[in-house]
Amino acid sequence: MRTKSLPLLLILFFISTIVFSQQAVVKGVILNEENQPVVGASVSHGDEGTLSDFNGYYLMEIPANEDVTLTFSHVGNKKIEVTLNLGANEDYELNPVMSTNIEQIATVVISGRERKRIEGITTISPEAIRKIPGANAGVENLLKSLPGVNSNNELSTQYAVRGGNYDENLVYVNEIEVYRPFLIRSGQQEGLSFVNSDLTSNVDFSAGGFQAKYGDKLSSVLDITYRRPADFSATADLSLLGASVSAGGISNDGRLTGIVGLRYRDNSLLVDAKQTETNFRPRFADAQTYLTYKVSNKFELGFLGNVSINSYDYEPLTRQTNFGTIADPVALLVFYEGQEQDRYNTYFGAFKGTYVASENYTAKFIASAYQTTEQEYYDILAEYRLGEVNTNIGDEDLGEVEFTEGIGGQLTHARNDLDALIFNAEHKGTVTLEENTIEYGVKYTHEDIRDRVQEYEIIDSAGFSIRPPIADFANNQPYEPFTSPIVPYTTIRAQNDVQIDRVSGYAQWSRRTSLGSNDVWLNAGVRAHNWNVSGDGIESTSQTVFSPRGQVSLKPDWDMDMLFRLSGGLYHQPPFYRELRDSTGTVRPDVKAQQSIHIVLGNDYSFDLWGRPFRLNSELYYKSLSDVNPYTLENVRIRYRANNNAVAYAYGLDARLAGEFVPGTESWVSFGYLKTEENIDDRGYIFRPTDQRLKFAVLFQDYVKIIPDLKMYLNLVYNTGLPGGSPSYADPYDYQVRLPDYKRADLGVSYVIVNDKKLRDNGFLKPFKELTIGAEIFNIFDVQNSITNTFVRDVYTKVQYSIPNYLTPRVFNVRLTAKF
Repeated sequence: MRTKSLPLLLILFFISTIVFSQQAVVKGVILNEENQPVVGASVSHGDEGTLSDFNGYYLMEIPANEDVTLTFSHVGNKKIEVTLNLGANEDYELNPVMSTNIEQIATVVISGRERKRIEGITTISPEAIRKIPGANAGVENLLKSLPGVNSNNELSTQYAVRGGNYDENLVYVNEIEVYRPFLIRSGQQEGLSFVNSDLTSNVDFSAGGFQAKYGDKLSSVLDITYRRPADFSATADLSLLGASVSAGGISNDGRLTGIVGLRYRDNSLLVDAKQTETNFRPRFADAQTYLTYKVSNKFELGFLGNVSINSYDYEPLTRQTNFGTIADPVALLVFYEGQEQDRYNTYFGAFKGTYVASENYTAKFIASAYQTTEQEYYDILAEYRLGEVNTNIGDEDLGEVEFTEGIGGQLTHARNDLDALIFNAEHKGTVTLEENTIEYGVKYTHEDIRDRVQEYEIIDSAGFSIRPPIADFANNQPYEPFTSPIVPYTTIRAQNDVQIDRVSGYAQWSRRTSLGSNDVWLNAGVRAHNWNVSGDGIESTSQTVFSPRGQVSLKPDWDMDMLFRLSGGLYHQPPFYRELRDSTGTVRPDVKAQQSIHIVLGNDYSFDLWGRPFRLNSELYYKSLSDVNPYTLENVRIRYRANNNAVAYAYGLDARLAGEFVPGTESWVSFGYLKTEENIDDRGYIFRPTDQRLKFAVLFQDYVKIIPDLKMYLNLVYNTGLPGGSPSYADPYDYQVRLPDYKRADLGVSYVIVNDKKLRDNGFLKPFKELTIGAEIFNIFDVQNSITNTFVRDVYTKVQYSIPNYLTPRVFNVRLTAKF
């Protein structure tokens, strides 16, 4: 029976093969003008059709060997029609880009850019991030040109926002929260930021008043989206500071996409130019990937992975710093022995599942693990001479120390180790009901930290060991015998084993409505956070906080494009491990969450100038803070007092004018005014460590009109001086000295050899989609900016001198970028 039916089956199979072979397949990703996927776009021909999924991906069979007109349509975008004639069984990829339909007025559609404008979010071009010069180029380098974002250290990727500190900023990559190392003390130790600019497709930033869907921090949110490749591409960036390469692609069936980036950085070029002569080997490297796999048209699985290895070997030799006045110059000459060996290795992995149950409900599931192993070992003996400088012009000893006024020594020692493991599990959902959007989420976090702190410092001057400034004894040597035990100037010894469990969640509601002829957008939400601190020798302690927040945006029915926004609420920052550890290294589990009542009034005004688009953004803000955890700030190391014994406030004005000052390029000018003070133990208000009063910044892009491929990029920042010109041990009420103003300008010049308008058909340049060569000058005016002071004593006059620790001088760099 089976033998007789075999010919019939073969005939049927042959007929079906012929029938189905007369079909072809069209597939691809539908994008908008912002290079984001268009969800729910209609793809049709005749009576047949399909919709793009949440990745913008579509797949459709069409008749072969005949003209077929495909129509792409989506509410709020212009319709696209494409006529194809494909061969039998041909698999054709078509990735259309839909533009906004500015003529459609029957239905008002909120685009992604308009929605961010309503929420008070600043969007930064990833292309500008990759091109703008900076000693530590990347996302954070460009953030520092925005109003309200301050940093006085070009070697650091850390930034302070509106009076907050470095620990008060949230960072997300594809909705996954990321972390930074704990023990970093200096900007030159940081190396690479987590965010890889080569993989970035979208950068959103909020400086305050953000919605409840974002986490529990007091100051800002940086929300990064990594790109989803539509075809194979690769990039390379080479300079004297290091190299980075990236590649991305998509599988033939469109289900699997992936990008990977490798980076290597060596800061020797910057540090070798500083005032301290060293044997220095700073090496930073990382590998990062983001993969997505479409299990079905409704479910997608993503993976974000990162491995970072940072090595900092430092052997100082000598240092000479000249300071004082022209009439009375003074020099500090230091001879060093010893070395420092630091390691910061981090490992991060996260899975993200997205399930589109219907066009009205989307669920997301995120699980991540982060581990950091850090060591900070150093033994450095510094022997110094403090004296007068030879100022005789023409003398062969010009600039040398002629007469020694003081001598002394300093021995610093550390054996610090930290091993932190952090797990997260999170569920988020979005429900859309007509004009209403409801978002919710719940998250569990477990933090396991093993920490050993062993530090001491011994200071000697003219043969006498200097005692701690807080010691409760009198020292009248050599006139009276000194019988107290010899102790270090400063010492910290602690060993901590801490576990922190957190459960947090949020729910928020958004709605678009109208008030007369004016458009109104409403948002209200609340967050809740419970955490429990326990560990070896630590009494288990639990606390809970609630944070209601809201936003109202109004777009008047005026001829001018004007938007007003009022946002704010109650913000809490439950303590992370560093905030629980006081200046002696002791963990205090009962530290409360810092609390801030935050109010922001914003205005966005879009207009045309010289026939080109411009936008003026301005925001007034006020913060009232309670349960403040005071801290000291030295370079980028923060040490908390861990006792919630202060209140504080911050207020200011931020303004940014952005637009095409030069046709076809975006530039901006920023201005910020800030005042922030704190009252510790009811002793009166003093400056907070991040009281950056004035800030001016210019980011400017230009090109030579007759040679448009010759381009120029300027990044200019001016910040008034921060408080901090005092010893870290000092009572801040006794020292309210400010550091000098921070002034810096970085210049980049590049020439485009190949781009999409200058593709080469043959020769060695044929593989390149883009090829650019350029030069960069960091700190073009060679301004001597300082980040901290070193304090030494003159044994004869008993004067204590503050010696500035200068940042990088003028440095030259060359750079080559390529895309394939």
